[in-house]
Amino acid sequence: MREIWPSVLYLAQLISTVACNAPTVPLDDIVIEKTFVPEHCDRAVKAGDFVRYHYIGMFPDGKKFDSSYDKGSTYNVFVGRRQLIEGMDKALLDMCVNERRLVKIPPQLAYGKDGYVDFPLSTGDIIPPDSVLHFDVLLLDIWNPQDQVEVKTNYKPETCTRTVDVSDFVRYHYNGTLLDGTLFDSSHTRLRTYDTYVGIGWLIAGMDKGLLGMCVGEKRVITMPPFLGYGENGDGSDIPGQASLVFDVVLLDLHNPKDGIMVQPQVVPETCPRKSQEGDYMRYHYNGTLLDGTFFDSSYSRNSTYNTYIGKGYVIAGMDEGLLGVCIGERRRITIPPHLAYGEEGTGTSIPGSAVLVFDILVVDFHNPSDTVQINTSFRPKVCDTRSKKGDFVKYHYNASLMDGTFIDSTYRYGKTYNIVLGAGQVVLGMEMGLQDMCVGEKRTLIIPPHLAYGERGVDGEVPGSAVLAFDIELIDMEEGLPDGYMFVWKENVSPSLFAEMDKNKDAIVEATEFSDYILQQVNEGKGRLAPGFDPHRIIENMFTNQDRDGDGKITENEFKLKADELQEHDEL
Repeated sequence: MREIWPSVLYLAQLISTVACNAPTVPLDDIVIEKTFVPEHCDRAVKAGDFVRYHYIGMFPDGKKFDSSYDKGSTYNVFVGRRQLIEGMDKALLDMCVNERRLVKIPPQLAYGKDGYVDFPLSTGDIIPPDSVLHFDVLLLDIWNPQDQVEVKTNYKPETCTRTVDVSDFVRYHYNGTLLDGTLFDSSHTRLRTYDTYVGIGWLIAGMDKGLLGMCVGEKRVITMPPFLGYGENGDGSDIPGQASLVFDVVLLDLHNPKDGIMVQPQVVPETCPRKSQEGDYMRYHYNGTLLDGTFFDSSYSRNSTYNTYIGKGYVIAGMDEGLLGVCIGERRRITIPPHLAYGEEGTGTSIPGSAVLVFDILVVDFHNPSDTVQINTSFRPKVCDTRSKKGDFVKYHYNASLMDGTFIDSTYRYGKTYNIVLGAGQVVLGMEMGLQDMCVGEKRTLIIPPHLAYGERGVDGEVPGSAVLAFDIELIDMEEGLPDGYMFVWKENVSPSLFAEMDKNKDAIVEATEFSDYILQQVNEGKGRLAPGFDPHRIIENMFTNQDRDGDGKITENEFKLKADELQEHDEL
């Protein structure tokens, strides 16, 4: 007796008396009524296939004699290997998964004249001799021992620079179903990817094979027979034994533990006087995404560059490396594997664990704390006898910008020059340095690092913190300054009766008005000279204060001294 209905014996007492009265219907062959046929049928049963199906066994009068549903398990068997009654072997051929059939089997293709009796347990016939049997069959699964993993690609990105290989680490989402569409698991419901190595036995064999050759962003349906899935026993919960598995997969990430960073130049300036190196301080913009394009951060959204030292561990290792050797104004893409980024843990928020990161960066500027002012002279007059120095009063035009070309300010927009005394601290130190040793008519470009400009704080609303500045300057005019420490000098020999000349009313006291009138007269007559670029009245006021030793608002002859007679330097006579 073939072991076809091994669990029907418990029904023997219940149905034997009914079954004995089942009428005989003369049939020459099986009769098949297709009660449901799916729209799509990728595969139909052939001899030698293994199938899983549900069934209800009935006599022609509708009385049930057996059911797989009652047992809570499908019937699993090879077709065409005489493991079934002959009629069922024929009835299952050409069936599709999810197809439902009502099959009528004559006795000669079922249990014939002997019927089916289990003598040790039964008190009577279960299936009487010459019984016609009806089966309501629902096919749930098909596979063959010759099957391999089947891969169907539903979407593949236009560009695919790399595909999954053995020992790669991947992050992917999936929906897992049985062949009939029953969902048994999904990474989407857990709101996290499945992260694993490929090809080294961390996955079931079918998935290990099915993921090979995938691109990031690719979508595949991977179908595998049970011997490449969970085999005869299933997983003990949602996956039954001998079940084919279908995984709908989208690959989100891919790297190898041996990977380094990948740098892809996108825009490189035509001229690059200097490339970044370890220890430089850099300001750059970036857009940060995961490998599948998912956005996680951007400096542009904060309207502020990211400012940091490079090569010193202030940023993740991959960014430290990727920012070396760039030019100001360069755009590049830096792809960083997780072991050079945020590792297995991620950031806990926008960056998942084991994620490859992609940064599209724009280098705005960089400098080194040891940098000084860069001076590039674009024009110098042929005759250049007099050059600017400390104390000179210079008038110049400028255009000021950041290194990325962002406009800051220009004297041309105001229609007048910018006028300063060199060395008087009226401009940033870098400008002081850049204006030295110039001829009238000379044109220069000054590149000033932030520590010689506006430093880490910048100028609110105008100059960002830690910004390198570019000034295009033209020296328009220059007036020679006085020697260092002097605010007034005589152009002629000093009168030996200087105090008496100042004391107009001859009261032996020089008051402030007498002092001021006298000095201005000497300047107007060309006998003396005030330091250029300063308020003359303030200079004269300071000169008077320095001579007024006791601070009583007047100068006596005993208080009055020339500069040459002073032991300490004062801005005075």
